[in-house]
Amino acid sequence: MLGPIIFLLFFLLIAPKTRAMISGMLGNSGDWISHWAPFSYIILALLLVAGISSMKLMVHWPKIPEPDNPLARYKHGEDVID
Repeated sequence: MLGPIIFLLFFLLIAPKTRAMISGMLGNSGDWISHWAPFSYIILALLLVAGISSMKLMVHWPKIPEPDNPLARYKHGEDVID
């Protein structure tokens, strides 16, 4: 998932207009956090919890069992007619 995000950011940062927009948003994020202090901390905490819970969910998701190979019984030389 990290690869497509880096690929997208690479192409967004090529153009000077989008590069200025992204750097402006990142530069003003500290001001936004300080001006909206109680709400911004709650939003950031929710984003952090959502990220951690989604990673935990992906790690602990049950594994899908491999389907049985219908030709596996012929590997050991069993007679096909039986």
